[in-house]
Amino acid sequence: MKFLGYFIAVFLTLGAMFAAANTMFAAVAGRSREIGTLRALGFRRRSILSSFLLESVLLCLAGGVLGCLATLPFNGLSTGTANWATFSEITFSFRFGPRVLLQGLLLAVTMGVLGGLFPAVRAVRMKIVNALREQ
Repeated sequence: MKFLGYFIAVFLTLGAMFAAANTMFAAVAGRSREIGTLRALGFRRRSILSSFLLESVLLCLAGGVLGCLATLPFNGLSTGTANWATFSEITFSFRFGPRVLLQGLLLAVTMGVLGGLFPAVRAVRMKIVNALREQ
């Protein structure tokens, strides 16, 4: 049961990272003029990169906090499944503490960094003239 839980968690984590990257790519594409203007005004590439990474991390952290708050009602909940061939029952309960919630938040921050890194790099590699021409 634990293996299945970890497998599903890894699969969903990868999907969430692609969703974060897709969201950030859309943000970069939609703000190409702003990026070009910032570069023309003299902002460093490092500043633009850090601003997009910070935005990605904050969005994922907000999602992580909401996810942790949504799981709190399930803490201590017990459930089970029956095996009708052997007339036995497997029960398990959802119990987690601050350590698991902190791990979830750290995973959300990691997803924000990894999901936002490639779009942020794309943003800083834009040529100023091309960024100002895009709509």
